[in-house]
Amino acid sequence: MADEALSAGAVARRLGVAVTTLRTWHQRYGLGPSEHVPGHHRRYTAADLARLEVMRRLTGEGVSPAEAARWARQTPATAAHDVTRSRTARDGGGNTIPVGRAGPAARGLARAAMRLDSVAISEAISRSLATEGVIGTWDRLLRPVLAGIGQRHAATAALIEVEHLVSRCVSAAFAAATATRPALGPPRILLSCADEEQHSLPLEALAAALTEAGVGHRMLGARVPVAALLDAIDRTGPAAVVVWSHTRATADPAQLSALLTVPRRPLLVLAAGPGWRAETLPAGVIRPIDLTEAVSLVVAVRDSLDRPAAS
Repeated sequence: MADEALSAGAVARRLGVAVTTLRTWHQRYGLGPSEHVPGHHRRYTAADLARLEVMRRLTGEGVSPAEAARWARQTPATAAHDVTRSRTARDGGGNTIPVGRAGPAARGLARAAMRLDSVAISEAISRSLATEGVIGTWDRLLRPVLAGIGQRHAATAALIEVEHLVSRCVSAAFAAATATRPALGPPRILLSCADEEQHSLPLEALAAALTEAGVGHRMLGARVPVAALLDAIDRTGPAAVVVWSHTRATADPAQLSALLTVPRRPLLVLAAGPGWRAETLPAGVIRPIDLTEAVSLVVAVRDSLDRPAAS
Protein backbone atom coordinates (compact mmCIF):
# COMPACT_ATOMS: atom_id res chain seq x y z
CA MET A 1 0.00 0.00 0.00
CA ALA A 2 2.89 2.39 0.77
CA ASP A 3 3.77 2.85 -2.89
CA GLU A 4 0.24 2.64 -4.23
CA ALA A 5 -1.39 5.75 -5.68
CA LEU A 6 -5.17 5.58 -5.94
CA SER A 7 -7.87 7.40 -7.86
CA ALA A 8 -10.77 9.07 -6.09
CA GLY A 9 -13.08 6.25 -7.13
CA ALA A 10 -10.74 3.60 -5.71
CA VAL A 11 -10.41 5.49 -2.42
CA ALA A 12 -14.18 5.91 -2.19
CA ARG A 13 -14.65 2.15 -2.62
CA ARG A 14 -12.06 1.36 0.04
CA LEU A 15 -13.53 3.75 2.56
CA GLY A 16 -17.17 3.10 1.71
CA VAL A 17 -17.96 6.77 1.09
CA ALA A 18 -19.28 8.66 -1.90
CA VAL A 19 -16.87 10.36 -4.29
CA THR A 20 -18.73 13.59 -3.59
CA THR A 21 -17.85 13.16 0.08
CA LEU A 22 -14.15 12.94 -0.81
CA ARG A 23 -14.51 16.09 -2.88
CA THR A 24 -16.12 17.91 0.06
CA TRP A 25 -13.38 16.78 2.44
CA HIS A 26 -10.81 18.02 -0.06
CA GLN A 27 -12.39 21.42 -0.68
CA ARG A 28 -13.46 22.21 2.90
CA TYR A 29 -10.77 20.56 5.01
CA GLY A 30 -7.73 20.12 2.77
CA LEU A 31 -7.83 16.30 2.87
CA GLY A 32 -7.20 15.81 -0.82
CA PRO A 33 -4.80 13.82 -3.00
CA SER A 34 -1.18 14.87 -2.73
CA GLU A 35 0.48 13.02 -5.61
CA HIS A 36 0.54 15.04 -8.83
CA VAL A 37 1.91 14.07 -12.23
CA PRO A 38 1.70 16.86 -14.84
CA GLY A 39 -1.12 16.19 -17.29
CA HIS A 40 -2.87 13.67 -15.01
CA HIS A 41 -5.43 13.80 -12.22
CA ARG A 42 -4.05 14.00 -8.70
CA ARG A 43 -3.98 10.66 -6.92
CA TYR A 44 -4.16 9.62 -3.29
CA THR A 45 -1.08 8.21 -1.59
CA ALA A 46 -1.02 5.77 1.33
CA ALA A 47 -0.53 8.74 3.67
CA ASP A 48 -3.58 10.47 2.17
CA LEU A 49 -5.59 7.30 2.68
CA ALA A 50 -4.44 7.05 6.30
CA ARG A 51 -5.71 10.56 7.00
CA LEU A 52 -8.99 9.82 5.26
CA GLU A 53 -9.38 6.66 7.35
CA VAL A 54 -9.14 8.81 10.47
CA MET A 55 -11.67 11.27 9.02
CA ARG A 56 -14.11 8.51 8.15
CA ARG A 57 -13.77 6.78 11.52
CA LEU A 58 -14.22 9.93 13.59
CA THR A 59 -17.17 11.29 11.63
CA GLY A 60 -18.76 7.85 11.86
CA GLU A 61 -18.42 8.08 15.64
CA GLY A 62 -20.22 11.43 15.73
CA VAL A 63 -17.27 13.84 15.76
CA SER A 64 -17.96 17.02 13.77
CA PRO A 65 -16.31 17.05 10.32
CA ALA A 66 -14.19 20.11 11.17
CA GLU A 67 -12.86 18.52 14.38
CA ALA A 68 -12.34 15.16 12.68
CA ALA A 69 -10.39 16.87 9.90
CA ARG A 70 -8.16 18.60 12.46
CA TRP A 71 -7.23 15.24 13.94
CA ALA A 72 -6.87 13.66 10.50
CA ARG A 73 -4.43 16.33 9.33
CA GLN A 74 -2.25 15.51 12.32
CA THR A 75 -1.89 11.91 11.16
CA PRO A 76 1.76 11.56 10.04
CA ALA A 77 2.72 9.88 6.79
CA THR A 78 4.34 7.07 8.76
CA ALA A 79 0.95 6.12 10.16
CA ALA A 80 -0.29 4.77 6.83
CA HIS A 81 0.61 1.17 7.57
CA ASP A 82 -0.64 1.43 11.18
CA VAL A 83 -4.03 2.68 10.00
CA THR A 84 -4.21 -0.05 7.38
CA ARG A 85 -3.40 -2.71 9.98
CA SER A 86 -6.00 -1.35 12.41
CA ARG A 87 -8.61 -1.34 9.64
CA THR A 88 -7.80 -4.95 8.80
CA ALA A 89 -7.96 -5.94 12.45
CA ARG A 90 -11.48 -4.54 12.72
CA ASP A 91 -12.76 -6.61 9.80
CA GLY A 92 -15.14 -9.23 11.14
CA GLY A 93 -15.43 -7.51 14.52
CA GLY A 94 -18.64 -6.81 16.35
CA ASN A 95 -19.16 -3.46 14.62
CA THR A 96 -18.67 -4.70 11.07
CA ILE A 97 -20.67 -6.62 8.51
CA PRO A 98 -18.89 -9.85 7.48
CA VAL A 99 -18.64 -10.25 3.70
CA GLY A 100 -16.40 -13.31 3.48
CA ARG A 101 -14.07 -13.26 0.51
CA ALA A 102 -15.96 -10.54 -1.35
CA GLY A 103 -13.87 -7.79 -2.90
CA PRO A 104 -13.15 -4.23 -1.80
CA ALA A 105 -16.36 -2.89 -3.31
CA ALA A 106 -18.44 -5.15 -1.04
CA ARG A 107 -16.34 -4.20 1.98
CA GLY A 108 -16.81 -0.53 1.16
CA LEU A 109 -20.55 -1.01 0.80
CA ALA A 110 -20.65 -2.82 4.14
CA ARG A 111 -18.90 0.07 5.85
CA ALA A 112 -21.26 2.57 4.23
CA ALA A 113 -24.20 0.45 5.40
CA MET A 114 -22.95 0.49 9.00
CA ARG A 115 -22.76 4.29 8.84
CA LEU A 116 -26.27 4.43 7.35
CA ASP A 117 -24.76 6.49 4.53
CA SER A 118 -27.47 6.22 1.90
CA VAL A 119 -25.57 8.42 -0.58
CA ALA A 120 -22.51 6.16 -0.51
CA ILE A 121 -24.66 3.02 -0.61
CA SER A 122 -26.60 4.22 -3.66
CA GLU A 123 -23.47 5.41 -5.41
CA ALA A 124 -21.73 2.07 -4.87
CA ILE A 125 -24.70 0.15 -6.28
CA SER A 126 -25.09 2.47 -9.28
CA ARG A 127 -21.36 2.27 -10.04
CA SER A 128 -21.46 -1.52 -9.94
CA LEU A 129 -24.57 -1.73 -12.12
CA ALA A 130 -22.84 0.42 -14.72
CA THR A 131 -19.68 -1.71 -14.77
CA GLU A 132 -20.74 -5.20 -13.68
CA GLY A 133 -24.36 -5.38 -14.81
CA VAL A 134 -27.26 -6.62 -12.72
CA ILE A 135 -26.12 -10.22 -12.23
CA GLY A 136 -22.55 -9.26 -11.36
CA THR A 137 -23.78 -6.61 -8.94
CA TRP A 138 -26.16 -9.02 -7.27
CA ASP A 139 -23.71 -11.91 -6.98
CA ARG A 140 -20.50 -10.08 -6.08
CA LEU A 141 -21.66 -6.92 -4.32
CA LEU A 142 -25.17 -7.15 -2.89
CA ARG A 143 -25.51 -10.80 -1.88
CA PRO A 144 -22.37 -10.83 0.30
CA VAL A 145 -23.43 -7.67 2.11
CA LEU A 146 -27.07 -8.71 2.55
CA ALA A 147 -25.97 -12.15 3.77
CA GLY A 148 -23.53 -10.50 6.18
CA ILE A 149 -26.26 -8.28 7.58
CA GLY A 150 -28.47 -11.33 8.06
CA GLN A 151 -25.64 -13.22 9.74
CA ARG A 152 -24.92 -10.36 12.14
CA HIS A 153 -28.62 -9.94 12.91
CA ALA A 154 -28.99 -13.64 13.66
CA ALA A 155 -26.10 -13.42 16.12
CA THR A 156 -26.99 -10.12 17.79
CA ALA A 157 -30.62 -9.28 16.90
CA ALA A 158 -29.23 -5.92 15.70
CA LEU A 159 -28.86 -4.12 12.34
CA ILE A 160 -32.56 -4.02 11.50
CA GLU A 161 -32.19 -0.35 10.57
CA VAL A 162 -29.17 -1.22 8.41
CA GLU A 163 -31.10 -3.93 6.57
CA HIS A 164 -34.04 -1.60 5.96
CA LEU A 165 -31.88 1.20 4.58
CA VAL A 166 -29.80 -1.06 2.35
CA SER A 167 -32.93 -2.79 1.05
CA ARG A 168 -34.51 0.55 0.19
CA CYS A 169 -31.38 1.67 -1.67
CA VAL A 170 -31.19 -1.64 -3.56
CA SER A 171 -34.86 -1.44 -4.54
CA ALA A 172 -34.45 2.13 -5.74
CA ALA A 173 -31.36 1.23 -7.79
CA PHE A 174 -33.09 -1.72 -9.47
CA ALA A 175 -36.20 0.36 -10.13
CA ALA A 176 -34.07 3.06 -11.74
CA ALA A 177 -32.24 0.51 -13.86
CA THR A 178 -35.56 -0.94 -15.02
CA ALA A 179 -37.06 2.48 -15.78
CA THR A 180 -34.10 3.71 -17.82
CA ARG A 181 -33.81 0.55 -19.92
CA PRO A 182 -37.30 -0.32 -21.19
CA ALA A 183 -37.73 -3.97 -22.03
CA LEU A 184 -38.22 -5.15 -25.58
CA GLY A 185 -41.36 -6.92 -26.65
CA PRO A 186 -44.56 -7.77 -24.75
CA PRO A 187 -44.45 -8.67 -21.02
CA ARG A 188 -44.65 -12.46 -21.30
CA ILE A 189 -43.08 -13.20 -17.92
CA LEU A 190 -44.91 -12.93 -14.58
CA LEU A 191 -42.88 -12.47 -11.38
CA SER A 192 -44.47 -13.08 -7.99
CA CYS A 193 -43.55 -13.77 -4.40
CA ALA A 194 -45.21 -16.74 -2.77
CA ASP A 195 -48.20 -16.23 -0.52
CA GLU A 196 -47.08 -14.35 2.65
CA GLU A 197 -43.50 -14.04 1.34
CA GLN A 198 -42.22 -10.53 2.06
CA HIS A 199 -38.60 -10.83 0.86
CA SER A 200 -38.85 -9.43 -2.65
CA LEU A 201 -35.32 -8.08 -3.30
CA PRO A 202 -34.12 -11.19 -5.19
CA LEU A 203 -37.22 -10.99 -7.37
CA GLU A 204 -36.48 -7.32 -8.01
CA ALA A 205 -32.96 -8.34 -9.02
CA LEU A 206 -34.44 -10.83 -11.48
CA ALA A 207 -36.75 -8.15 -12.88
CA ALA A 208 -33.80 -5.81 -13.42
CA ALA A 209 -31.74 -8.60 -15.01
CA LEU A 210 -34.59 -9.45 -17.38
CA THR A 211 -34.90 -5.80 -18.36
CA GLU A 212 -31.16 -5.75 -19.02
CA ALA A 213 -31.65 -8.80 -21.25
CA GLY A 214 -34.53 -7.11 -23.09
CA VAL A 215 -37.24 -9.41 -21.72
CA GLY A 216 -40.65 -7.92 -20.96
CA HIS A 217 -42.21 -8.88 -17.62
CA ARG A 218 -44.81 -8.01 -15.02
CA MET A 219 -43.85 -7.76 -11.34
CA LEU A 220 -46.54 -8.52 -8.76
CA GLY A 221 -44.19 -8.17 -5.78
CA ALA A 222 -44.50 -9.47 -2.23
CA ARG A 223 -47.23 -11.55 -0.54
CA VAL A 224 -49.33 -12.59 -3.52
CA PRO A 225 -52.18 -14.95 -2.57
CA VAL A 226 -52.59 -17.98 -4.80
CA ALA A 227 -56.02 -16.84 -5.99
CA ALA A 228 -54.63 -13.46 -7.04
CA LEU A 229 -51.75 -15.09 -8.90
CA LEU A 230 -54.15 -17.42 -10.74
CA ASP A 231 -56.32 -14.44 -11.72
CA ALA A 232 -53.25 -12.65 -13.07
CA ILE A 233 -52.29 -15.70 -15.12
CA ASP A 234 -55.82 -16.02 -16.49
CA ARG A 235 -55.88 -12.37 -17.58
CA THR A 236 -52.37 -12.10 -19.03
CA GLY A 237 -51.52 -15.61 -20.25
CA PRO A 238 -47.78 -15.45 -19.42
CA ALA A 239 -45.32 -17.82 -21.04
CA ALA A 240 -43.38 -18.16 -17.80
CA VAL A 241 -44.16 -17.62 -14.13
CA VAL A 242 -41.52 -17.23 -11.42
CA VAL A 243 -42.61 -17.72 -7.80
CA TRP A 244 -40.08 -16.65 -5.15
CA SER A 245 -39.92 -18.13 -1.66
CA HIS A 246 -37.23 -17.12 0.82
CA THR A 247 -38.20 -19.42 3.69
CA ARG A 248 -39.70 -22.87 4.17
CA ALA A 249 -42.69 -21.27 5.87
CA THR A 250 -43.84 -19.71 2.58
CA ALA A 251 -42.82 -22.56 0.26
CA ASP A 252 -46.07 -24.50 0.00
CA PRO A 253 -45.85 -26.72 -3.13
CA ALA A 254 -49.63 -26.54 -3.48
CA GLN A 255 -49.17 -23.01 -4.81
CA LEU A 256 -47.13 -24.39 -7.69
CA SER A 257 -49.49 -27.29 -8.34
CA ALA A 258 -52.32 -24.80 -8.76
CA LEU A 259 -50.40 -23.02 -11.54
CA LEU A 260 -50.12 -26.25 -13.52
CA THR A 261 -53.88 -26.81 -13.66
CA VAL A 262 -55.08 -23.45 -14.98
CA PRO A 263 -56.54 -23.31 -18.51
CA ARG A 264 -53.80 -20.93 -19.70
CA ARG A 265 -50.97 -22.95 -18.18
CA PRO A 266 -47.56 -21.27 -18.55
CA LEU A 267 -44.89 -22.99 -20.63
CA LEU A 268 -42.44 -22.57 -17.76
CA VAL A 269 -42.94 -22.45 -13.98
CA LEU A 270 -39.90 -21.60 -11.90
CA ALA A 271 -39.71 -22.09 -8.13
CA ALA A 272 -37.00 -19.61 -7.20
CA GLY A 273 -35.41 -19.08 -3.82
CA PRO A 274 -34.01 -21.10 -0.90
CA GLY A 275 -37.43 -21.79 0.56
CA TRP A 276 -38.29 -24.44 -2.00
CA ARG A 277 -37.07 -28.02 -1.63
CA ALA A 278 -36.42 -29.85 -4.88
CA GLU A 279 -37.92 -33.11 -3.61
CA THR A 280 -41.28 -31.47 -2.91
CA LEU A 281 -41.73 -29.68 -6.23
CA PRO A 282 -44.51 -30.82 -8.56
CA ALA A 283 -43.41 -32.51 -11.77
CA GLY A 284 -42.69 -29.94 -14.46
CA VAL A 285 -41.57 -27.19 -12.08
CA ILE A 286 -37.92 -26.12 -12.28
CA ARG A 287 -35.88 -24.73 -9.40
CA PRO A 288 -33.07 -22.51 -10.77
CA ILE A 289 -29.88 -22.57 -8.75
CA ASP A 290 -29.13 -18.87 -9.07
CA LEU A 291 -30.01 -15.63 -10.83
CA THR A 292 -27.97 -16.50 -13.91
CA GLU A 293 -29.86 -19.75 -14.49
CA ALA A 294 -33.24 -18.11 -13.89
CA VAL A 295 -32.49 -15.46 -16.52
CA SER A 296 -31.23 -18.10 -18.97
CA LEU A 297 -34.36 -20.22 -18.60
CA VAL A 298 -36.69 -17.26 -19.08
CA VAL A 299 -34.73 -15.95 -22.05
CA ALA A 300 -34.91 -19.42 -23.64
CA VAL A 301 -38.70 -19.39 -23.36
CA ARG A 302 -38.86 -15.88 -24.81
CA ASP A 303 -36.63 -16.89 -27.72
CA SER A 304 -38.72 -19.99 -28.44
CA LEU A 305 -41.80 -17.83 -28.79
CA ASP A 306 -40.05 -15.32 -31.01
CA ARG A 307 -38.56 -17.98 -33.28
CA PRO A 308 -40.43 -18.24 -36.61
CA ALA A 309 -42.44 -21.41 -36.98
CA ALA A 310 -41.03 -23.98 -39.39
CA SER A 311 -42.79 -23.92 -42.72
